[in-house]
Amino acid sequence: MAPIVTPVQTHADVPSKTTVAIIGGGIVGLSAALTLAERGVPVVVFEKGRVVGEQSSRNLGWIRKTNRSPQDAPLAIEADKLWTGMAQRTGSNVGYQQPGIMFLSQTEEELAANRKWLDAVKDLNIDSRLLSPEDVDRMVPGGSRRWRGGLYTASDGYAEPTLAASAIASAAIDKGAIIVENCAVRTLSTFGGKVRGVITERGEIACEQVILAGGLWSRKFLGNLKISLPTLPIIGSVLRTAPMEGPTDIAVAGPDFSFRKRKDGGFTITQRAAMSAPLVLDHARIGLKYLPTLRANWHNLRLSLGRDVLSDYSLARKWKGSDISPFERTRTMDPVANPRLIEEAMDNLTAAWPAFKSAEITETWAGTIDVTPDSLPVMGAVPNWDGLTLATGYSGHGFGTGPAAGQLAADLATGAKPLVDPAPYDIRRFD
Repeated sequence: MAPIVTPVQTHADVPSKTTVAIIGGGIVGLSAALTLAERGVPVVVFEKGRVVGEQSSRNLGWIRKTNRSPQDAPLAIEADKLWTGMAQRTGSNVGYQQPGIMFLSQTEEELAANRKWLDAVKDLNIDSRLLSPEDVDRMVPGGSRRWRGGLYTASDGYAEPTLAASAIASAAIDKGAIIVENCAVRTLSTFGGKVRGVITERGEIACEQVILAGGLWSRKFLGNLKISLPTLPIIGSVLRTAPMEGPTDIAVAGPDFSFRKRKDGGFTITQRAAMSAPLVLDHARIGLKYLPTLRANWHNLRLSLGRDVLSDYSLARKWKGSDISPFERTRTMDPVANPRLIEEAMDNLTAAWPAFKSAEITETWAGTIDVTPDSLPVMGAVPNWDGLTLATGYSGHGFGTGPAAGQLAADLATGAKPLVDPAPYDIRRFD
């Protein structure tokens, strides 16, 4: 079942017009709305289901720079600054902490990869450092394995997904943003090559700019407009434990497990070396774009062919503004956690840190992640679509960079100075 999210008092009525319309009530879309509202720009967020109902509340909560692509690291650095002030900005405790994040190394090859990453980001002044085996034992005591070392960034941290995006949404509303739930945007209204509004299930709303922050649904939305966005779905399975004494407050990524302390005293745990990959029709359509990534990560994917392909096939790929859209037929993507991966996560973790043998599993859930071929998001304008800005394809990294990604989307949509250089995120890189 999905984690229980802090509820948000949204709006019942839909305005007839606004300046910026945002499609998608996840953390990126909500952060963009908060940024715009703080700047006095009228903004409406349209969410087909409930805000924060999909991956924005189902992720691990990690906020990291460690091992990010060097192209993506500047956005992560800016996100750190925004997370640090998030409690004051929203007036809510979002569970943000900075105890650091540690990636463990069990081979010399992994240590060499860490050194290579450190060299690639050396000009960004990130406080990452290599760890010796003794450092790992001292910082995360009670382990039963001897690690070759690790990579640690003290300024990395985490927040609570079930609290954070809801707090951002409430703050945006307090500052004047309008958020409408259970109202799918079916398509866009255009005139003379420029976006002039969104067509929702409740009618057309005029606007000057649209930000598409639809997560895993963005590919389908854009496909109906004959815009190609290469993303494929993978599913992560996650568990949480009851409150317990753990070895550290540092978030730890092992080769086939990860764990981090929660605000409630328990731990969020996953089998980080394996994700479910349901085969759908898009694998046949765009799978070749993923061959380099697949070659490097094939052992991390558990492929399956079953009801997912039938569910995907049943959803329309072409529709009009007057038609019921796929977003109304599936308000929330709610996959079931893979019990085998949950079991593997606990077995792998307890083999490394026996303290977790006494852990009581109190909840499991799963979330669907939209992944691009290079695992970088797609942000910025769409050629020949004046007034449409993309903010999607975060490939499992969207929560950590969410506040900065939302601000960058707001910058790009309104012509403000961009928070960071958006060039690495341009959709044209896939051409």
